Amino acid sequence: MSKRDHLGEFEQLALLAILRLGDDAYGARIQEELDVAAGREVSVSTIYITLTRLEGKGLVSSRRGEPTQVRGGKARRYFNVERPGLVSLYHARVQLVNMWSGVEEALDAVAHEG
Repeated sequence: MSKRDHLGEFEQLALLAILRLGDDAYGARIQEELDVAAGREVSVSTIYITLTRLEGKGLVSSRRGEPTQVRGGKARRYFNVERPGLVSLYHARVQLVNMWSGVEEALDAVAHEG
C-alpha cells in the first residue's frame, strides 16, 4: 500500500459509515452515523471535504438521487465504497490489528485500575 493509499482515522470512519449505511449513505446520514456509532461530532462540510478527497482517490463513488420537495428541489448525493476503498480498509485493519498485538496486557492493567 503506497503512502497515497494510506487512510487517516477519519477517512476510515467515513468509509465504515458508508458501508454501514449501504444505499442510504448521504451527508446528513453519514454525519449521524459518525456521531452515534463513533462518538464523533463533525460538520457536514467536514464530511463532504473528506468524501470529495476519497472520491478523488477512487475509493468512493457518488451519485445524485432524485430531487425532493423537502430539500427545495435539490437532490441528495449518495456515496458508495468502491473496491479500492474496501482494499484500503482491509489493509488499514490488518495494520491496526498487527500493531495492537502484544499490548493487550498493558491495556488490561489500565482497565482494571478502575
